[in-house]
Amino acid sequence: MIQLVWLVPVLPLAGFLINGLFRNSLSKGMTGIVGCGVLLASFILSLLIFGEVRHEGFQSVTVTLFDFISVDKLHIPFAFQVDQLSALFLLIITGVGFLIHLYSTAYMHEEEAPHYARYFSYLNLFVFSMLLLVLGANYVILFIGWEGVGLCSYLLIGYWFKNVDYTNAAKKAFIMNRIGDLGFLIAIFWMINQFGSVTFGEVFSAAQGAPVKVLTGITLLLFVGATGKSAQIPLYTWLPDAMAGPTPVSALIHAATMVTAGIYMIARSNILYSLAPLTQNVVAIIGLATALLAATIALKQNDIKKVLAYSTVSQLGYMFLGLGVGAYTGAVFHVMTHAFFKALLFLGAGSVIHAMGGEQDIRKMGGLRKHVGTTHWTFLVGCIAIAGIPPFSGFFSKDEILAGAFGKSPVYYAVGVFTALLTAFYMFRLYATTFLGNFRGTHEQEHHLHESPAAMTIPLVVLALLAAVAGFLGVPEAFAKDSHWLAHFLDPIFAHNATAEHAAEAGASQEWMLMGISVAVALIGVIAAWTRFSKKPDLAEPAGFGKVLANKWYVDELYDAIIVRPLYAISKFLNNFIERFIDWIVNGVGRLVQYGGRQLRLLQSGQVGGYVLLMVVGILVLFLVELFVKK
Repeated sequence: MIQLVWLVPVLPLAGFLINGLFRNSLSKGMTGIVGCGVLLASFILSLLIFGEVRHEGFQSVTVTLFDFISVDKLHIPFAFQVDQLSALFLLIITGVGFLIHLYSTAYMHEEEAPHYARYFSYLNLFVFSMLLLVLGANYVILFIGWEGVGLCSYLLIGYWFKNVDYTNAAKKAFIMNRIGDLGFLIAIFWMINQFGSVTFGEVFSAAQGAPVKVLTGITLLLFVGATGKSAQIPLYTWLPDAMAGPTPVSALIHAATMVTAGIYMIARSNILYSLAPLTQNVVAIIGLATALLAATIALKQNDIKKVLAYSTVSQLGYMFLGLGVGAYTGAVFHVMTHAFFKALLFLGAGSVIHAMGGEQDIRKMGGLRKHVGTTHWTFLVGCIAIAGIPPFSGFFSKDEILAGAFGKSPVYYAVGVFTALLTAFYMFRLYATTFLGNFRGTHEQEHHLHESPAAMTIPLVVLALLAAVAGFLGVPEAFAKDSHWLAHFLDPIFAHNATAEHAAEAGASQEWMLMGISVAVALIGVIAAWTRFSKKPDLAEPAGFGKVLANKWYVDELYDAIIVRPLYAISKFLNNFIERFIDWIVNGVGRLVQYGGRQLRLLQSGQVGGYVLLMVVGILVLFLVELFVKK
């Protein structure tokens, strides 16, 4: 079955081609069947492949399809690598991706048939690109998928392209990703120069004897790429603006696919990062700063999707903290649990928006639990999971990252715990303001409140179940010996794993203490938000420091002042002066040629006497040259 792994990405590619090429002739029903069917088939294949990979003692398998680049001694095959890490990501991408596709069949049903097919073709291409990214056996194939998801994010964020604000958001995402991608591309060229290869196994073997400075440079450049794709400081501002796309797109980008690409790339390159401690510290600090910054911004957002967007940025910061302290298993574990509860939260938000007739301001909601029961209960599960309340999944994965941070530095741990407090607070502020209390919308909105159709609620229920129980794949060793199944499963991938090291060094009492602190902090955040907002929601316009948070610390305005406006000013100068000077030179040459042509044509008079005279003059000139010049 592993030899057929190429079918996993090819099926979504086929869906993209069918829906894209025949969008004008396919019905909506057939479009949905094709778009969802290819994902379901890929998920089934991924399950079968995972069944082979999970056996004890499984060794990585490389499936080479053809030679992609062969220049002198450099050989880059178009090959897929199947191992524990790629198999896990295959399940996450295809499984959650299928649920989002199924949800989309109802959510996007009002779209006209050609645009409906265009939407599903973009979704299929997005999943194909992400599968290519995680299956690539070398950095070049990974980079092709990396660029593919960047292109598809542009297409999907700007799906409603007649809205200028949406197209601007799409361009912002595309450009900020290109900034990070340049770092990734330079790192690939550096690898070729240093190691003579970009294949994972060969690069990791050669890196063992490479200078630390070289490894630090390469890993920092790779991290620059990750900051763009996974929205870390300073390249994070595109992700909240990506809310311009349809809600299922937000779920796909923010949960299972694009934003986790940077996490996957660093986890895949863990050997390089373990050999570059300086880079690991940078990754941890940037991740922690991003987690804290985004959590503070989320406290004062009133758009239901913006709260979840900044929550995503914050959770990605947690994952980078895990990578930076060497808790690679914890970071990947959080990728998995986050895929479940964040996809659930975004799809739940879409269900709320659907019930509210397009309204996204939580101040105009309230009391929705009486009207959208399934959405309410599943959304509550997602909030509990992300807040880190046991036994839901977010508790186990977040606690593992915090334990790794504690082993590295108590300061990292303290900031991480404080961020966890903020997470629980803003998520239950969102929950209480949206679902509890009295309805604050219009009478017409209240009259039309209704639960979403089954195609939307079934994915919510499935994701809620996963968000509730997935944490048991990584039960801490304090509970029982060898209880962390995921750590043992991923053990062949990670050379140095702080998760296992911390569990070995720390006693059970310390683990219980850390878990107790984590749970206590989360409960404080939940209770504080529930008490504060369930009966008296925050409806006033933010003031004072709250206004700073509501305006996202004015980071966009800062970027506008120090980057955008100076670039516009330089462009205006170049256009008004340099461009005009160049035009003057070019046009002057043209006018000179035209003038010379007009004068020279007078010599062609058609009179024989004139031609004889010119011939005589020419002969005299030749005689004079011969007589005087050559002497």
